[in-house]
Amino acid sequence: MRKKKDGPIEEPIEKAQPVDNPPPASPPVEEVAKEVAAEAPEEAQVVEDVEATLENLKSELEAAQAKANEYLDGWQRSRAEFANYKKRMEREQAIAGQIAAGNIIKHFLEMIDDLDRALKKRPQEGEGAVWADGIDLIYRKFINVLDNEGVKRIEAEGQYFDPNLHEAISQEDYPELESGKVIGVVQQGFSYGDRVLRPARVRVAR
Repeated sequence: MRKKKDGPIEEPIEKAQPVDNPPPASPPVEEVAKEVAAEAPEEAQVVEDVEATLENLKSELEAAQAKANEYLDGWQRSRAEFANYKKRMEREQAIAGQIAAGNIIKHFLEMIDDLDRALKKRPQEGEGAVWADGIDLIYRKFINVLDNEGVKRIEAEGQYFDPNLHEAISQEDYPELESGKVIGVVQQGFSYGDRVLRPARVRVAR
């Protein structure tokens, strides 16, 4: 056996064993920088192309929206014009209908005038009075039929003279009424809807 000498014991140093498959060496920093620099322009071009495409799509969308708004405005104008045209045609047809009906009704007004004049001189006794009652009943029915169809008698007696509704045939001194008021009706006036078929012929106080 070896005897221990005074002092620390020195261990033998092992030699490094060679490695069979050493890891690949990292490329130099300069080469990595060259590769990144080579790839950067390609990525920038892709980004630029995408942005250009987005701008084109945005422009096309704005143009399409503007065209759609133009079509919508045109459609709304056409719709409003058609609605106005329809209302105008309906109004004109209604007026034309009133005029046609009014022209026919005017012929019946002459019959009413005859009946009215006859009833003013009606007999009060005998068979003539009975006949007058029958004629008066027919007259009232005739007036009611016209009234139901929209033909109205124009109020005149005791009213202020209105040149739109009345036709003055004379002006007379009449202390009982104010100047301009209707004294009496010579011929009844009638209206149909908004139209005056015939103004009332009246005597006016002055």
